Amino acid sequence: MNKINYQKELDRILQELEIQGRVPRLLLHSCCAPCSSYVLEYLSEYFSITVFYYNPNIYPPEEFEKRVEEQQRLIEQMPLRHPVSFLEGPYEPDRFYDMARGLEQVPEGGERCFRCYRMRLEETAQMARAGGFDYFTTTLSISPLKNAQKLNEIGARLAEEYKVPYLYSDFKKKNGYKRSTELSVQYGLYRQDYCGCVFSLRERRRQEQKTAE
Repeated sequence: MNKINYQKELDRILQELEIQGRVPRLLLHSCCAPCSSYVLEYLSEYFSITVFYYNPNIYPPEEFEKRVEEQQRLIEQMPLRHPVSFLEGPYEPDRFYDMARGLEQVPEGGERCFRCYRMRLEETAQMARAGGFDYFTTTLSISPLKNAQKLNEIGARLAEEYKVPYLYSDFKKKNGYKRSTELSVQYGLYRQDYCGCVFSLRERRRQEQKTAE
């Protein structure tokens, strides 16, 4: 089975939209402002975007609130071609811990993370269907630590289930991650040093301790 080039798939869709002169509505799941920065700069040329912040995995609650504030500030300050609005999802940490039960010791980047991808993407797909959006996708693939193939596979399955097209992406391509770090500096964004959940925080602190020894 040939591996799909998700950036080429995205390029094809964007070219079609330019030819058609359409500006579809996109529901964009975002994990944080830094990851969304390049994605917003890139996709707002083609879509009217609603940023959906749904991340019940974030720990502690203060981190959740900080990310919400930074996401809203970035949207307000970035000069974007088409309108971008913000939708805050509920903070449901118990839902995340229920999902992670039995997987607490799984290393970062494994099955626990994949289930977390699905939980957040499914909520996004449900919102996209309810809101009549033309597409949904996530900023998560911009991170070098996230599995773009798994994210796109999950998105494609949810697209079939909820009847809303998933916008394929691998936002690391075209120096997307590098550009996100540049924009983070430009807008003075708060950049956390761990993915967001308590398990990633513990792993980060373990790594720091090893380095210090």
